[in-house]
Amino acid sequence: MSKNFELLSQIGRTEVLHSPDEPRVFLEEPPIGPSTPSVPINFTVHGAVRDEVVKLVRNLFFVPGENAPRHVIFTGTESGTGCSWICAHAAEFLASQVHGMVCVVDCNLRAPSLQERFQTPDQYGLADALQGSGSIRQYVQRVSGSNLWLLSAGSEQANQQTLLTSDTMRSRLAELYGQFDYVLLDAASLNNSNDAIALGNNADGVVLVLRENSSRRETARKALQDLRDAKVQPLGVVLNQRTFPIPKAIYKLF
Repeated sequence: MSKNFELLSQIGRTEVLHSPDEPRVFLEEPPIGPSTPSVPINFTVHGAVRDEVVKLVRNLFFVPGENAPRHVIFTGTESGTGCSWICAHAAEFLASQVHGMVCVVDCNLRAPSLQERFQTPDQYGLADALQGSGSIRQYVQRVSGSNLWLLSAGSEQANQQTLLTSDTMRSRLAELYGQFDYVLLDAASLNNSNDAIALGNNADGVVLVLRENSSRRETARKALQDLRDAKVQPLGVVLNQRTFPIPKAIYKLF
């Protein structure tokens, strides 16, 4: 068992994802959530990768009770964990499962990627909304006529490091929360900035993304402690690209 997985087992609520060319990771089947959206989006991943995204979304958003999160920050412990990929596909699958509107927001103004990932037109986005006026709906784009919307990073701004901690950002988040049923925000990694912590104070919590054979136990512990010290709720941890040394079928025997 890897040191990373030992740490995540101690943390508790854990999801595991992997890249398409890696063996599937075994997880217990989670409870089923709402389905059959009125305007479905085409969920673009398949096979084992799809299974893991499904489990993450169901365990995160479709938990019993009235306090299931709707406004969630995704961030990595460091660059290269695959956080943006996970956030984008979690939003995509969530939109395929609910009747309401889902918005995914690219808050990584330092290294934006969601506009390219969703192949939406180049237009105004979050940075422009924070510098401009008018309704937030002027800055979001609908993805393929579905119930999924994207607020891209937008134009590069000279003062981008302070935009996400401004009063205007809090106001724009309130607008998004009022107009969309679910909002998923992709933030820069914690080793590059405190954006995720600042945003987490205005969200239901943070999902922390680690990468197998890259993220260190001490780094993960510090990241979780930093979140708790800032009174930001850690909602779960994703260990990305993890592999098992023995086949999944053998794990089922235990």
